[in-house]
Amino acid sequence: MTRPVHASTALLFALALAGLSALEPAGAETIAVGDQIEVKKPDVAAPTRGMTMDQVLAKFGAPVSKEPPVGKPPISRWEYRGFVVYFESNHVIHSVAADS
Repeated sequence: MTRPVHASTALLFALALAGLSALEPAGAETIAVGDQIEVKKPDVAAPTRGMTMDQVLAKFGAPVSKEPPVGKPPISRWEYRGFVVYFESNHVIHSVAADS
């Protein structure tokens, strides 16, 4: 079952993506495979979609900084050395490699 997307959620997601574009991925490399272009995944281990905040804390420790939740549903950001994690409520929705 899909959930309706609220205008505020869509706006917040667009703003988060705009912020992500300012981050330079650590170790990201564009490679050609045949006639396809792919982005090599960074070597940095990072949380995966669906992990809870408690699971992230247990596996990666305390973040360098935490940004408080904004909007409905609440979106928050935790910054680690090497990656940034975005949460919706209590679950990871995205993590991105970043320069530390």
